[in-house]
Amino acid sequence: MTKLGTTDLDVSRLNLGGNVFGWSADEAASHAVLDAFTEAGGNFVDTADVYSSWAPGHSGGESETVLGSWLAKRGRRDDVVIATKVGMLEGLDNQRADTVEKAVEGSLRRLGVDRIDLYYAHRDDPETPLVETLAAYDRLVKAGKIRHAAASNFSGDRLREAAAIAEREGFAGFVALQPKYNLVERGEYERDLAPALTELGLPSLPYSSLASGFLSGKYRPGVEVESVRAAGASRYLDERGLAVLAALDEVAGARGVSQSAVALAWLAAQPTVAAPIASARTVEQLEQLLPALTLDLTAEEVARLSAASDVV
Repeated sequence: MTKLGTTDLDVSRLNLGGNVFGWSADEAASHAVLDAFTEAGGNFVDTADVYSSWAPGHSGGESETVLGSWLAKRGRRDDVVIATKVGMLEGLDNQRADTVEKAVEGSLRRLGVDRIDLYYAHRDDPETPLVETLAAYDRLVKAGKIRHAAASNFSGDRLREAAAIAEREGFAGFVALQPKYNLVERGEYERDLAPALTELGLPSLPYSSLASGFLSGKYRPGVEVESVRAAGASRYLDERGLAVLAALDEVAGARGVSQSAVALAWLAAQPTVAAPIASARTVEQLEQLLPALTLDLTAEEVARLSAASDVV
């Protein structure tokens, strides 16, 4: 376990993504993945109210509902750190105070809990004053509806601005950031976000940690993969992407683990990262991720992977 920044949350080094729950993984498959994750020592689950509104016939909240049904059936609420988000679901797609305060009630109901451990502003909302947004999250903390507030998809400057407002107003400010960051998409994070996080003393919990599955190693030239993410992953199949795969193959082979686990361990080794997020539709897919719970790469292995990917 690792302490999440300055919070009282002890979290596993792998943050299980719930975006597939109720979408590409039905309730039974999702419950099986959650069972296997917690049995292996994982305790950190990430979801959002907008999951999976993009799927035909879905309106959002499906992932939270599936997670809530698992919590109710297994009685594991006290064993799991739950993170969810507000700000991207149609009709609740901003960071106004009334939106945040309405959305949290829906999330609490679907999850079947009386408090959310980590509640994210899913994306920045330049149209709403940050002081209004932060005041809303502060009220939720004081009311006991959330333990901590966090930011997702914020720039470094906006994180700094939020921190300054929270300090000035005495608000419970953002305690973490959820950004896009992985071995083949490093530039924006390392140039803009990492310096801000270091300055503010905040940890990150990266999403898209496996670059739409590309870093699992299953996408290769001439190989067709049946997946809803195949098109996204295939865009990395260039000279640089192939160099990254070669480095992953080398380290994974030496360690006897999957390429996915190595890619996640590389992220976990970055000084500003607390727990990378990755999802699995099946227990078999999850098994490829689980070594990341404990896998520590050597400095040489981290350097080998970093050199292969460069920063662009």
